[in-house]
Amino acid sequence: MSFQRRRFLQILPCALGSGLLLTRNEPAMAAQNPAQPESPAAPAKAAAKDHSGGTEMEKVAGIGGLFFRAHDPAALGNWYLQHLGISLTPTGEGSPVWQQEAGPTVFSPFPETTKYFGDLQKMWMVNFRVHDLDKIAAQLRAAGIEVKVDPQSYPQGRFAHLHDPEGNPIELWQPL
Repeated sequence: MSFQRRRFLQILPCALGSGLLLTRNEPAMAAQNPAQPESPAAPAKAAAKDHSGGTEMEKVAGIGGLFFRAHDPAALGNWYLQHLGISLTPTGEGSPVWQQEAGPTVFSPFPETTKYFGDLQKMWMVNFRVHDLDKIAAQLRAAGIEVKVDPQSYPQGRFAHLHDPEGNPIELWQPL
């Protein structure tokens, strides 16, 4: 493993902060009742009761990164930076890393036959929380990027769909 990648993987968990992973039955409830920010004195480790025996189970604290293959990683990374404001992987000491805001994160496997992602060959879709769905959709459209804003509002919020230049599906979510 290269030094830059190893260093990045060492600093990434600290830099990104924590998210909230939800079990299969909790996404709608959490979206309706967003988690309150943790106090600074909150423990760094998260534990949950094991459903089988009451013992404490260690669990992950949040998403530390999203890694995927690309035909042109540099160009695709630049597209995410330019249009969605996601900083690229730091390449040296002091380089900025994308800082997520605390808030709900839904973790949900879909059936392999789902059409929700569009192309059945795409195995993943990333969902980004946004503050103003209409504003970011207008920015993307002004840059020539096709965005489909769902006209319906759901109990969890509002959604829009687009694809990056390599056809990977992206969902934008404005929680209520």
